[in-house]
Amino acid sequence: MKIAGGFGASELFQFLRDGEPRTRAELAQLTGLARSTISLRIDELLEHGLVTPVGEAVSTGGRPPAQIALNPGARVVVAADLGATHGRVAITDLSGTVLRSVFEDLVIDNGPEVVLDWLVLTINRLMVECDRPISDLVAVGIGLPGPVEHESGRPTNPPIMPGWDGYDVPAHMRRTFSVPILVDNDVNIMALGERAMGWPDADNIIFVKVSTGIGLGIIGGGVLQRGAQGIAGDIGHVKIPRGAGVVCKCGNEGCLEAIAGSPAIIADLRGIGRDITTVAELVALVKSGDTSAIQAVRQAGRDIGEVLTVCVSIINPSVITIGGALAQAGEHIIAGVREVVYSRSTPFAAEHLSIVQSRAGEMAGVAGASIMAIERALSPEGIEGIGA
Repeated sequence: MKIAGGFGASELFQFLRDGEPRTRAELAQLTGLARSTISLRIDELLEHGLVTPVGEAVSTGGRPPAQIALNPGARVVVAADLGATHGRVAITDLSGTVLRSVFEDLVIDNGPEVVLDWLVLTINRLMVECDRPISDLVAVGIGLPGPVEHESGRPTNPPIMPGWDGYDVPAHMRRTFSVPILVDNDVNIMALGERAMGWPDADNIIFVKVSTGIGLGIIGGGVLQRGAQGIAGDIGHVKIPRGAGVVCKCGNEGCLEAIAGSPAIIADLRGIGRDITTVAELVALVKSGDTSAIQAVRQAGRDIGEVLTVCVSIINPSVITIGGALAQAGEHIIAGVREVVYSRSTPFAAEHLSIVQSRAGEMAGVAGASIMAIERALSPEGIEGIGA
């Protein structure tokens, strides 16, 4: 989509992707290009449907100038949040608005072939339901419940994903969809979604997912922090004293996840006669007022808070949000986290720190996956591909 002169339509589009309407004169001023050059680039973007006229600016004399803005409905992306026991998939437009979505039970340890084949079928079905051709799809964002090398999209030694280690997820998806495939840890995409939906003005946030596993998504300086190998925030396998002697799925002993993850809590409650097997049943038991369940969940909050206290000292967030399936137990788990973090953190670090339940809730993952896909689709490289 390049035009001779070194500044193509894809570069110009970067000034319009925020959705703010602008006139040709404003774009010429922003870019330093001639009005005639701007008109050529705008015409190309209009041809591909990526921008649209949106009315007229206030006139300073004479005919009011026309304004141009992003057309969010021009293309769509797929956002997939795959957990240990569920799959949530959505089709969104270029503004992140969900057009169609589905939630189904899905067992991640069935392996990559089974799970990703399900994802392909689900995407195709949702595209039909949206009445959109596959040619409208410009990117796919996927979150997985384990460490992921973001650049390659390959899971790396994921403890609860047998058969996934090193699997080329993007290559599998590209058998069907010839678009960029972005893959990340599910907690990272949840952090992106949480910030966008709940804390758009906060630049330093920790999102904590508490479910089958426990992990952090870290927004620092307004940017998602993945770390050198993409495993930043993997606190589920930090050793804590109360876990001494307890064997974790990762093979080590004493991991936070082994005593505070939902399977551990469910196992403890079953040991005292509570007939539950799922997180949903655990949450229901807590909400029914069962004292043993409430105490177990609050203790899990304390255990998580023990690790978060260290994170507060290192990262200095303004907000810690608690999400994931177990967060539906509400204030009981958050109370445990607050009890430890506020009492053990330095007063200066804790003074303006909010520890709250996720505002994005169950949609955090698909919101973040959509953001990840849209960022790639609307980048200069992405726009080049759309116009190819």
